[in-house]
Amino acid sequence: MGAIFSAIGGAINAVISAIANVIMTIVSVIVTIIVTIIDVILDILCCNCFGTRRSSMRTGRHRYNWGYGRGTAATY
Repeated sequence: MGAIFSAIGGAINAVISAIANVIMTIVSVIVTIIVTIIDVILDILCCNCFGTRRSSMRTGRHRYNWGYGRGTAATY
């Protein structure tokens, strides 16, 4: 009699475990999709906000005066 209840308990445990694994997989996929969407949105916003600075550095022009060029006095 105990073996029957043990087998039934094992089957119930297996079913509940399988359902829990499916739910965990679904939640993991949803979180991954949300994080990916947020990353894409932030990449787009960062390119729009800092696009001019990055492109000017690529061409060799600097936005900031680092002490060279106009407005600096030469000391010899």
